[in-house]
Amino acid sequence: MKQALNRGETLLFIGDSITDAGRREDADGLGFGYVRYFHDMLFARHPGCGIQVLNRGIGGDTIRHLDARWETDVIAEKPDVLSISIGVNDVWRQLQSPGNPEEVLIDEFTAIYRKLLDRTREAVGCRLLLLEPTIIGEEPDAPHNRLMQPYLDRVADLAKTYDATLVPLNRAFHRAIAARPEQQWTTDGVHPLTHGHMLMALGIVDVLGGLDACVTENGP
Repeated sequence: MKQALNRGETLLFIGDSITDAGRREDADGLGFGYVRYFHDMLFARHPGCGIQVLNRGIGGDTIRHLDARWETDVIAEKPDVLSISIGVNDVWRQLQSPGNPEEVLIDEFTAIYRKLLDRTREAVGCRLLLLEPTIIGEEPDAPHNRLMQPYLDRVADLAKTYDATLVPLNRAFHRAIAARPEQQWTTDGVHPLTHGHMLMALGIVDVLGGLDACVTENGP
């Protein structure tokens, strides 16, 4: 389901290093990745919309880390729309060493994600964008990406349960790789290059109805 932003709303992005993208080195606090690209496209098309865009990504985070900072970084900000991008590190930790204490297996991932959505619904009641975790390696059949599939399935299930909008970014990356197999989309199989970040920003624009329609005249 496509949904638009209302004028004067706050849109908060939370996630790991892909969301973070150097936000502490950016005077605007947006970073240099998909959050910045989305912000710049939004304001270039709708310069008077009054929408506040916040970036609360932190590199290395798993969903456990989001849980630990949810009150401060989400609930206290009272966003109108919340975008969540998490899961890559939860899977990646499983590949580093067997039994790594930082790995987050699928049942724990789902339980914490559900708890965060419940807390948000009760305390804030904001609209939700659940971003598919992106890729781990640019080979679709690699073990990394096979491990990712249950996490993608659970995020899709949670989007249905919580009436959230699913942003199909994992699928977008795989379509782009299939179309241009000679083109790299990440620096290291995980962190997007500039056109990878643009791919993510455009995926969010698409679920909001496109650049022309992503801001409505409703609201303040």
